[in-house]
Amino acid sequence: MPPSTRRPIRIRLLPACFTLAAVALAAGVGASVALLLPAGPPPQTAVAGPPSAGELLRLQHAGFRAARPPVSAVAGVIRPGDTFAGALQRLGAPRDEAAAAVAALAGSMEVQKLRAGMGFTADLTPPAAGQPSHLAGLSLRSSPTRALSLTRDPGGAFHLHVFDEAVTDETAVAAGPIRGSLYEAAVRAGADGRIVADAARLFSHKIDFSRDLHPEDHFQLVFDRKVTETGRTIETGGLLFAELESKGKPTRFYRFRHEGRDQYFDETGKNIKGFLLRTPVDAVRITSGFGLRFHPVLGYTRMHQGIDFGASTGTPVFAAGDGVVEEIKWANGYGHWLKLRHAGGWATGYGHLSAYARGLRVGQHVAQGQLVAYVGATGIATGPHLHYEVMNRDQKLDPKGARVPQGAVLAGRELAAFKLEKARLDAVIAKAARQADGSVQTARTADAGGLRARGRL
Repeated sequence: MPPSTRRPIRIRLLPACFTLAAVALAAGVGASVALLLPAGPPPQTAVAGPPSAGELLRLQHAGFRAARPPVSAVAGVIRPGDTFAGALQRLGAPRDEAAAAVAALAGSMEVQKLRAGMGFTADLTPPAAGQPSHLAGLSLRSSPTRALSLTRDPGGAFHLHVFDEAVTDETAVAAGPIRGSLYEAAVRAGADGRIVADAARLFSHKIDFSRDLHPEDHFQLVFDRKVTETGRTIETGGLLFAELESKGKPTRFYRFRHEGRDQYFDETGKNIKGFLLRTPVDAVRITSGFGLRFHPVLGYTRMHQGIDFGASTGTPVFAAGDGVVEEIKWANGYGHWLKLRHAGGWATGYGHLSAYARGLRVGQHVAQGQLVAYVGATGIATGPHLHYEVMNRDQKLDPKGARVPQGAVLAGRELAAFKLEKARLDAVIAKAARQADGSVQTARTADAGGLRARGRL
């Protein structure tokens, strides 16, 4: 067909009858697009007929590849201040070919507004007999859901192919045994770091990570996410449910909107947000308890009026409860010290800190679980750890035994609404358990359709 009469072909690839792999590989997208599709029906005898638009596109891609000389795939990256043409030339593409490639891309991406760090792959022919390299193709991901490929025909013209992935809203369940830390196990199961941190802060109300968790204890996390058809999570929503099972005893939290904000409740509708966190720092071990002890530096026995949590320097420290910053100072043996004042005459103290959260100041209001400081070894300390104190009306108490106020309990219509939401989440979890294969299980809440490929031929 003469170039003047060529028209764009719009193609919709249906999961049950076509895969992207051949098209993506021929188009230079390669491993960056790996389509994960549900299993289709058993294969049936094919009925001969004209090739589909998708097959025509695949064949043309393959023809472009076969017609050109051998090429090398060279990885490139956009540096600060780069132009796309300049980045291509840096890899060895001739100036005019780099300009032509950028012009071909301009219809599907903003080539003048490039993000530093964006990667791409250029197909280059090797120089020979004094001749320069030639740019034979190009592939990149211009957005989380769009992959672009340039191929070059025997006449030297670039052809742009755009692969758009649909995005689906899912409720995902990440579950499994705890091997290593909760963070490591949950990330292996498919949760991201933010979801795991949210769960850790929830459990810190009820669970002592240093004593209550053991290898092979089980966890479950339920959260919303937006996922592409190749299985890449591009956005994670809030944590909907969290469970830790220790020694056969589960601790469960359900998210529910109460008093205009999302809060977490146990199975009976009791707000799990205790007045103070049991541990204000994640992934810790107790190195010294409350009471008389032989001081390892001073060399004599004296009262230790808090608990020491061993953790590496720089580990985040969180506010144990809602309150106001009362002291930020150097406190001799405690080194960098922070004191928070809470309601009802309660207060908490944090010692040996390496640094405070940026912008933290005396008089500032902080929320429970808010980052306030970082673990260190300042003052009199044999190594990095957090010294943590709990005080009530200036009397220092054992943080592990202090009887602090408990959370509110839902009742009436709110309790009924909570039970409905709990039943919905329980159904999602039960479905995931039936399908469990050791990976993230999902329940799709919106069918956004199949992968769409547009070939400009």
